[in-house]
Amino acid sequence: MPKKNSKRKLVGLVSENTGHRVYYTTKNTLATAGKLSLKKYNPFTRQHELFVETKKSLGRNEVKARKR
Repeated sequence: MPKKNSKRKLVGLVSENTGHRVYYTTKNTLATAGKLSLKKYNPFTRQHELFVETKKSLGRNEVKARKR
């Protein structure tokens, strides 16, 4: 898990064929501007497929900064 003040963000990888979110990884947002896409093994289809970056959570676990 990335630290709170880190430039690395936690992202999920979604399979293009099935739409399952199987893998999570961290990404340096300063070095990689575009979406991350990796070819990884999909255990549902038992094949190597292309996985594309998406948000880690769908708004459930994101904490907004407090106003001071």
